[in-house]
Amino acid sequence: MKRSALLLSVAFPLLALAAAVFFLLRPGESGTSTGDPYAAASPGSREEAKARAESERAKDDEVVASRPPGLAAPAKKELAQQVLASAVHSTLRWRDTYGRIEDRNDGVGYTAGVVGFCTGTHDLLALVERYTQEHPDNRLAPFLPALREVDGTDSHEGLDPGFTEAWRAESQRPEFRRAQDEERDRTYFDPAVRMAKLDGLGTLGQFVYYDAMVQHGPDPSPEGFYGVREKAMLKARTPGEGGSEKAYLEAFLEVRRAAMRAKRPDADTSRVDTAQLRFLRAGNLELDTPLTWQVYGETYRLP
Repeated sequence: MKRSALLLSVAFPLLALAAAVFFLLRPGESGTSTGDPYAAASPGSREEAKARAESERAKDDEVVASRPPGLAAPAKKELAQQVLASAVHSTLRWRDTYGRIEDRNDGVGYTAGVVGFCTGTHDLLALVERYTQEHPDNRLAPFLPALREVDGTDSHEGLDPGFTEAWRAESQRPEFRRAQDEERDRTYFDPAVRMAKLDGLGTLGQFVYYDAMVQHGPDPSPEGFYGVREKAMLKARTPGEGGSEKAYLEAFLEVRRAAMRAKRPDADTSRVDTAQLRFLRAGNLELDTPLTWQVYGETYRLP
């Protein structure tokens, strides 16, 4: 998978909270600074700013809770994993992909598991670290020092030989398959669906965000998910802002295609062009079946 070089290790809402506190509490513009951005703020001011940020999050929580389940409904979530797997692993049988691991020579090292966790993009490391906290005797734990060293690169140093075999073997354990699902939801699915609901998007839009979050990473850089979203919002208003859902999603997918090609000019953008855009232009904003789409030249159907 062609994601950002390094994923952020925290969810976007926490970034927003931290940013809100920082900008509300940054030092005055007198030109004097101790080097500590919080130095000029009293404890009371810091608490007030934190309370404001948390209040905004609470309001967002209410908005999200008021929306229909959308992609989070069990049947739609199952469908989402199938469509995603067609792009990540060229199959609809996503439950068969926990043990898959290979280097696709795309600059991110080994790609593995249900959403294509990568040794070069931090998410695979985060998965193994969390899993090891609960299951310290697992087969992947001995590779943690090497995984930390290669994070952000395409290197296999310290991973070969043995890592791919250990991944496949550990993926036979229900505990590790469950850990993959949890990391997928924590890092990609839940933040994407939440953000889409806040933007007023229906089920298709929530999948569009999810697929983009997986491929581009929860990253504010121009080629990361939040960078793509920011550029799209300059082209069209979200439904949450009173805009057309179809027009906004067209803009988002246009920006996303450009981001894919900026990273790699010969990138195959069929997961956008002959899948998501096809659903959108058919007016299938709720991602209802039957579905027919193409990815990488292969045709997939869900009845």
